[in-house]
Amino acid sequence: MLLRLRVSLPDRPGALGQVARALGALGADILQVTVLERESGRAVDDFTVSWPGAATTDEVRDRLSAVPGIRIEGVWTTREVPGSAPDYDLLMHVAAEPGRAFATLVDALPGLCGAEWSLAMSGGEVRHASLSAPAAFDLDEPPLRAATRVSEKLRLMLLPVSAHDMHVVVARSEGPGFHRAEVERAARIVDVVSALSLR
Repeated sequence: MLLRLRVSLPDRPGALGQVARALGALGADILQVTVLERESGRAVDDFTVSWPGAATTDEVRDRLSAVPGIRIEGVWTTREVPGSAPDYDLLMHVAAEPGRAFATLVDALPGLCGAEWSLAMSGGEVRHASLSAPAAFDLDEPPLRAATRVSEKLRLMLLPVSAHDMHVVVARSEGPGFHRAEVERAARIVDVVSALSLR
């Protein structure tokens, strides 16, 4: 099972090694580590791991929380394929077929963002939707800039596409809200796809 773990740890030599040792002792294989932030003496990292068996996210959280100084901010299943270049693959597909730019984008974003679904909306209507996305979605007060929202059931990333009078919505039901580093990355991807679609 592929899992993503968001971990807050002391920003000091050896702390990352402690997390790696703890994951190794639990039988997890670390496939990728992404540093999201480093400030105030702490770092926030996302680990993508291959977890043996069918452990629940609560079991994973409990086992890792025992490591001193470590805070688990989220554990959720993912479809990411670490080591590949999904951003570039997406942009190559869009460049090859700019007329399908936003359909391609919303199909790719869940895998790129560790989310369940995404869609593109214009004028209150869903124009493109990935698998598992709802057929209709109510986006109250669409933001003018990239933003996040958290409700009881969903963590949302909202990305305006002003050139097309559109908003892209990315949703995650498990794990933490979207980190600002994730939002910035997705916003840059959306900007490039928007520019390619206008060629």
